[in-house]
Amino acid sequence: MSERSSTDRIIEELTAGNARFLQGHSIKSTQASLNKLKSFAVTGQFPKAIVLCCSDSRAPVEIIFDQDIGDLFVIRVAGNIVAPSLVGSVEFAASTYGTSLVLVMGHSQCGAVTATLKHVEDPLGIESENLHDLVARIKPHIYPIAQIREMSFEEKLRRSVHANVLASVAQLSSSSRLIEGWVRDGKLTVVGAVLDLSTGAVHFIDT
Repeated sequence: MSERSSTDRIIEELTAGNARFLQGHSIKSTQASLNKLKSFAVTGQFPKAIVLCCSDSRAPVEIIFDQDIGDLFVIRVAGNIVAPSLVGSVEFAASTYGTSLVLVMGHSQCGAVTATLKHVEDPLGIESENLHDLVARIKPHIYPIAQIREMSFEEKLRRSVHANVLASVAQLSSSSRLIEGWVRDGKLTVVGAVLDLSTGAVHFIDT
């Protein structure tokens, strides 16, 4: 099976899992998950996808995609931003486990994106240097949207979440020579998606 068809199949599995989540028809069981955990403790892990997503407590990736223990290598950080340690985590998972799909998933009502939009309006509103670093990584990608005066804050936030995901996909795809080479050779695919907190549905973004 080619890398491309493999990643397509994994996306289909995630899409199907999200559909089960929306319908309340999980295929997981606590006992089966426990058995898998015990097995993986001996055999090691083989995650089907790497997911870079927001740390928001309302966006638990495995539950939303109805995936089990060992299925996803999840990297969580506020605002699903791309930073050196996160790039290193992707490199580690892809090189160690041979995972060929990276999903960058943002979500509606993202607090980090909201804070960044508010920072554009009030640059003095962030006191912590660490929070400022987080906002500074998001700001360039959403600044043009924040400047549209005739647009409501809610619409700015919706568009900014989408733009931030696309920016993270682009950044991650060229963030290191290792990842750039894998992407160029078709060994790694980076895609984006947005979770709608109001419905639980995940919408994959065509890039």
